[in-house]
Amino acid sequence: MNVHFWGSLHTTMAVLPGMRRRAGGRIVNISSIGGEVSVPHMLPYSVSKFALTGLSQGLRGALRKDGIKVTTVIPGLMRTGSPRNALFKGKSRLESAWFAISNALPVTSVGAEYAARQIVSACRRGDSELVITLQALAAARLHGIVPGLMADMLGIVDRLLPSPDGDAGSVARGWQSQSALAPSLLTALDEKAARDNNQLDPKH
Repeated sequence: MNVHFWGSLHTTMAVLPGMRRRAGGRIVNISSIGGEVSVPHMLPYSVSKFALTGLSQGLRGALRKDGIKVTTVIPGLMRTGSPRNALFKGKSRLESAWFAISNALPVTSVGAEYAARQIVSACRRGDSELVITLQALAAARLHGIVPGLMADMLGIVDRLLPSPDGDAGSVARGWQSQSALAPSLLTALDEKAARDNNQLDPKH
C-alpha cells in the first residue's frame, strides 16, 4: 500500500498545484490487471492495485475541470527482469519458478520497451485507460461481463499454484530461489530483460 497507493497519492498531491496554475497536465498511474481482477494467490498485491485503480479513475473525473488528464494503465505480465529480485515466501523455489516463467513467455508477457511506448502514446492522447497485453484485456472484459465465473476460474488456477505450506517465516529473493525451471530456456527472455534493465547484482 505504501508504494502502490500512498506513493502515487502523495506524488499526485505534490504536482497538482503547479498543474492547476497552468490549467493543464498529464498524470499516468501504472496499476495492474491485478487491480481490475483480484488474484487469489496475490491478494495483498491486488488490494493495493485496486486502491490505485480507484484513485486514478476518480482523479480523472475530479481533475477534468482543471484541464488535467489522468490515464490509468492496466498492464498484464511484462518482461522486466524483476523476478530475480522479487520476494517469495513459503515454497520459494516453486513460487519463483511459476512467476519467472509467466513473466518470460512471449504468449503471456510483453517487453518493457513495448509497454513504455504504449504508455507514452496513451499519455499524449490523454486516454482514460490503457490495457496492455491481450490476456489482460480478455481478463478485464470477462470479469466485467461474468464476474462470478471469472472468480471461479481464478479459484481453479489458485489450486494449481504452490500451496502456502513451507517456511512461512522465511523470505527469499528470486536469485536465491533458483531451480531447474528458473533460470532455464523457459525464462531466457526475462533473463535478457534483467540484463537490459540493470536487474543483475554483480555479486550474483
